[in-house]
Amino acid sequence: MVSLPHPSVLHGAVSAPCLCCRKGKDQFDNLEKHTQWGIDVLEKYIKFVKERTEIELSYAKQLRNLSKKYQPKKNSKEEEEYRYTSTRAFLATLNEMNDYAGQHEVISENMTSLITGELTRYVQELKQERKSHFHDGRKAQQHIETCWKQLEASKRRFERDCKEADRAQQYFEKMDADINVTKADVEKARQQAQLRHQMAEDSKAEYSSTLQKFNSEQHEHYYTHIPNIFQKIQEMEERRIVRIGESMKTFAEVDRQVIPIIGKCLDEITKAAESVDHKNDSQMVIEAFKSGFEPPGDVDFEDFTQPMKRTVSESSLSNSRGDGKSEPKFGSKSKGKLWPFIKKNKSPKQQKEPLSHRFNEFMTSKPKIHCFRSLKRGLSLKLGAGPEDFSNLPPEQRRKKLQQKVDELNRDIQKEMDSRDALTKMKDVYIKNPQMGDAASVDHRLAELGQNIEKLRLEVQKFEGWLAEVEGRLPARTEQPRRQSGVYEAQNPSGVNSCAQDRESSPDGSYTEEQSQETEMKVPATDFDDEFDDEEPLPTIGTCKALYTFEGQNEGTISVAEGEMLYVIEEDKGDGWTRIRRNEDEEGYVPTSYVEVYLDKNAKDVHKPLQKISE
Repeated sequence: MVSLPHPSVLHGAVSAPCLCCRKGKDQFDNLEKHTQWGIDVLEKYIKFVKERTEIELSYAKQLRNLSKKYQPKKNSKEEEEYRYTSTRAFLATLNEMNDYAGQHEVISENMTSLITGELTRYVQELKQERKSHFHDGRKAQQHIETCWKQLEASKRRFERDCKEADRAQQYFEKMDADINVTKADVEKARQQAQLRHQMAEDSKAEYSSTLQKFNSEQHEHYYTHIPNIFQKIQEMEERRIVRIGESMKTFAEVDRQVIPIIGKCLDEITKAAESVDHKNDSQMVIEAFKSGFEPPGDVDFEDFTQPMKRTVSESSLSNSRGDGKSEPKFGSKSKGKLWPFIKKNKSPKQQKEPLSHRFNEFMTSKPKIHCFRSLKRGLSLKLGAGPEDFSNLPPEQRRKKLQQKVDELNRDIQKEMDSRDALTKMKDVYIKNPQMGDAASVDHRLAELGQNIEKLRLEVQKFEGWLAEVEGRLPARTEQPRRQSGVYEAQNPSGVNSCAQDRESSPDGSYTEEQSQETEMKVPATDFDDEFDDEEPLPTIGTCKALYTFEGQNEGTISVAEGEMLYVIEEDKGDGWTRIRRNEDEEGYVPTSYVEVYLDKNAKDVHKPLQKISE
């Protein structure tokens, strides 16, 4: 009889692989969790970069909107202000900020393409590769577990067959020892025992073969398949780590690439700031607002020891002269300008005439406009617009406005001439090729253009005449300013007279009210002037109280005493002066801050006695 080893002897050889399988499965679970964490980190970094790009785009958009907000509007007053160096530097800063915003857009675009887009594609590939590796690992793990189950089944079958063979042998020995059992029964028991022993031998051979196969598979699993899978997972994880490091480096490089351009923008801003020239800006302001008026001359000494009485207005505005010259007549008007205001002339004085006679004439005569500037000012107030020749402006400002008008008209003439030339060429083409159009169809338009050009040329001649008049009055740029008012004498050959022609220049720089008979004969009275010879005085629009004493020393002003009550005939037009009247023939300008005005819209031109209020 063949003796078989007990199956428990082989149990120790197959118990260890079960523990290894469980440990291997645990390692796969750990690796699966770690690699998933790595993918989550990569996706978190992608999200971070994407939010950074959105911030860059938003910042660039805000910078562009800020630059656009402060850009000067076309054809507006703001555009004229950008001729100064400081405002030009600010405009250059706005332009550079626009370029600066463009670089932040470049940062956003590069990060999106080089980091976000690339990493997003890499994450998809990484997920597929990770899935493949863990699928192979689970497959190998399932294969070794299947082999282990086969080995366990073979072992249990071998153990069962050995027990059955042992029982059959014991039964045979028992039957063989029993004398009461027939020989046939003993032979049957012996055959059964042999059969069981044979089955046990077959199970032993199968179990041995299965065990060898399992050991081979287990060795292949733990020394070949699993190490290869782990190596691939390790390489995959290392590539992920390298890739995220390279992306961080690219993150910095994208910023570094635009730093030189941003530096150039900042350099241009610095250069623009260094180009600010305060002297040049100040000179431009002087040129823009230069009036062309000469400063007033010295005030003459007024000798009150002479036996004559003077009104408050005369004592500060008139210049007494005893040179025997005849008084000027005010039958004509002119376009001259006075410094700094206009005052209506009083009635002509007669030399050596009793003061009472002169006072009667003042009370009975009607105030007349003696200067074309006053006339123009009245018209502009009535019509709500300035005169066509800009005579309401100071000489220098008037010259600039006239020059601008001439340049504008010349540009319009050039446009009309270009249109006429184009139509003429079109007409020639129609004449040569009648099938293209009727040549007579453009004749009407050509005639209109010719008329327009002629009108514009007449306008240019008119404004050039006024410009020549103003340039003739202005002092030469290289000459020192003179104190005499005679610099405003008219140089216009057309015979248009100014207030400076109507008066002689005095040594103190103020206008006198004397003129020779010869000059008086040369002043022609025009129909336009006669129309305003009998103009009524301006109506009163309220009253005012003098808060302080004011000595009116310039032409057009009037002296007032503190507490004095007067009539208001013209409000402050924004220049800081109010026009007032004391009586029928005394009126002039006083600083608005020196008086307290009480306007009355229903006030009539009736001079009621005003009480002088003392402190």
